[in-house]
Amino acid sequence: MTEIMIEKFNVPSMYVAIQVVLSLFAKGRLTGIVLNSGDGSTHTVPIYEGHALSHAISWLGIGCPDLTDYLWELIAKEEEIEKAKNRSSVEKRFELPDGQLFYIGGRSFHCPEVLFQPSLVGKGPTRIHEKVYDSIMKSDVDIRKDLFANIVLSGGSTMFPGLAKRMSKEITALAPRGTKIEVIAPPERKYNTWIGGSILASLNTFKRVSFSLL
Repeated sequence: MTEIMIEKFNVPSMYVAIQVVLSLFAKGRLTGIVLNSGDGSTHTVPIYEGHALSHAISWLGIGCPDLTDYLWELIAKEEEIEKAKNRSSVEKRFELPDGQLFYIGGRSFHCPEVLFQPSLVGKGPTRIHEKVYDSIMKSDVDIRKDLFANIVLSGGSTMFPGLAKRMSKEITALAPRGTKIEVIAPPERKYNTWIGGSILASLNTFKRVSFSLL
């Protein structure tokens, strides 16, 4: 890939980065565990001193399409229920680009539960917080404390309100008693990779690690 970018597209220099490592850089950290959930899948990657620990990576076969499909399933069920009664006080109205209106009631806000109960969409039994815990426990015992204290959420599918609080609660229940748990969920986390990349590229040392023909 580097050869193609330099010879065909004439880029002056090239650096290939791991996305989740950049997500950690975005929060000014070199060590931690990143829970990334986006369009294609969800995975947890422990990182130590800027290096991803490949042997401890865990994957969960759930992504945005699964959440979207489940949301539409919930909406369809609510439409049937709401036909028989007045509209719920907690429902919200949404307008599509074509001007069409539709309503989402309280039950539809259960959509993110798929991450904690994959069986709702017919996926495996392991849940998102268990994946985080498994990745930490696969890591060296000497760095587990730092990983528990630096759990970074990244990707568009982690943007649900309350997700960080729920994650903290579930991890606390799994971790050894007295372990400090910190789940970091910055409001701009769906852009973590880009932010981390911009930080890395702005460092004075970046030229030394990037590949260039000059």
